[in-house]
Amino acid sequence: MKNIQRTLILGSSLIALAGCGADEIVSPGTGGDIIINNPPATPAPSPSPTATQAQVTAAAGCPTIATSGGLTDGGTLTGPTGSYRVCRLPARFTSTDTLPYIRGLVYEIPGRVEVGSDRGFAGTTGSAVSLTIEPGVILFAQQDSYLVVNRGNTIQSNGTADRPIIWTSRDNVIGLANDNSQQQWGGVVLLGRAPVSDCSTGVFNTAAAPNANPTCEGRLEGAAVATPFGGNAPTDNSGSFRFNQIRFSGFELAPNNELQSLTTGGAGSGTVIENLVSFNSSDDGVEFFGGGFNARNLAIIGASDDSLDVDTGAIVNLDTVIAVQRSTTGDRLIELDSPNVADRTPSDAIPQTRFQVNNFTFVARDGAPQVIQARGGAALGLTNGVINAGTNHCFQIDEPATLAAIIGVDSVVGDCPATDPIRGGGGGVTNADAAARINGGTNNNFAFAITLTNGVVNGAGETARTAFNANPRSTFFPTRTFIGAIENAAALTTIFGNWTCNSATQNFGSATGACTSLPVYPA
Repeated sequence: MKNIQRTLILGSSLIALAGCGADEIVSPGTGGDIIINNPPATPAPSPSPTATQAQVTAAAGCPTIATSGGLTDGGTLTGPTGSYRVCRLPARFTSTDTLPYIRGLVYEIPGRVEVGSDRGFAGTTGSAVSLTIEPGVILFAQQDSYLVVNRGNTIQSNGTADRPIIWTSRDNVIGLANDNSQQQWGGVVLLGRAPVSDCSTGVFNTAAAPNANPTCEGRLEGAAVATPFGGNAPTDNSGSFRFNQIRFSGFELAPNNELQSLTTGGAGSGTVIENLVSFNSSDDGVEFFGGGFNARNLAIIGASDDSLDVDTGAIVNLDTVIAVQRSTTGDRLIELDSPNVADRTPSDAIPQTRFQVNNFTFVARDGAPQVIQARGGAALGLTNGVINAGTNHCFQIDEPATLAAIIGVDSVVGDCPATDPIRGGGGGVTNADAAARINGGTNNNFAFAITLTNGVVNGAGETARTAFNANPRSTFFPTRTFIGAIENAAALTTIFGNWTCNSATQNFGSATGACTSLPVYPA
């Protein structure tokens, strides 16, 4: 695996993760090396009474917050759903603050906005800051703007099933976004103090010398500010992120350098991520660098690069995941990696990347490279999954260490192509080697006839499959009797109903309405 560094340019500032190895804090749109930085179209249903078509009137002014300088009144914006008071966030939240929901008000992210200052590897520097965002709040940004929660601080961005929090673009507010819009702003970055395996000092943690760098951390660097992540606290807490939509993200800050909807760096097991929609990210849907946590109910819709990108020692379990590509764009559904030390075997990097997904449905476009790629000695576990592969190879496994690290692939079905549905990659792994390992799981079928309805809902074929009990692999995984993310049409509403948004790529039947519009709630 190549050792690649790229730069991330924000206006005239340079912001890059100066790390050794192939993985840094922005991801290239189609490159495969990591850096940070479709079903038939169906019309969106009419919103239910919880998200009416009424027009909103701009709020009278901006609320008061504790951070010095407060919110700045940016005037008003008008779009199809009415007029909104614009309240600009400060460049840095220096006090614990709350952004309240106020009808007719939207919050603007102007450039790089930070929650707190970095509190150091051990989390003892300065005072912790927490930003709370109330249900129903809409935040928007444009161009190179994004929000970063610095290490040792937290965000409490907790919407509800009826009132999700929406992170979106200015074009979305004024009615210029469409079902293929993307790359209109940066995204959300959560940083923490859990271990990472790719160190900004140029030294890896390795099995041969586990204490070679006891303070391994990644770094998001800029001309004016250096932003580290990682530490020695596996249970670190970067906050709570429930019922959030992140739309139209991934602005290209420099050629091949983009932010994705949600990026985590060193987020620990105290971090909560549940009920998240990534819609039309021009880069990855989500990317996890190091750290380790559990997350549930993710919908990655229309990402132009990888739907799920996991690397640099991340130890992550995901339960109930939908990933659907647009018909014209998208790379892999999973790209899984672990740092490749130049003079060692890939599996020497510690912590080893370890990624498990249970109850998932992947819908790939024709012409993507592979649905799932694992490399660098990373450990992959898949259970109870449905892969609508189109014309694409379902798996590519690179290097013997990655093949040996597979946790298991069980009760997974896919309509993979007859020729080489499972491929070997670099380092001497043949197609036969990879196929033998993947096919050795329980109750798999990679010549399966897909019968999904509404793109992601199990049909008769999926319903007839036997599920695998993934609970022994992680107690986070419930014991279920079905494969795929969505057992039936009722489950689509129950699990992903009101808090998602509808598009030509995937119609959830959500009461929030279309991804190209904003919900308008009763006063």
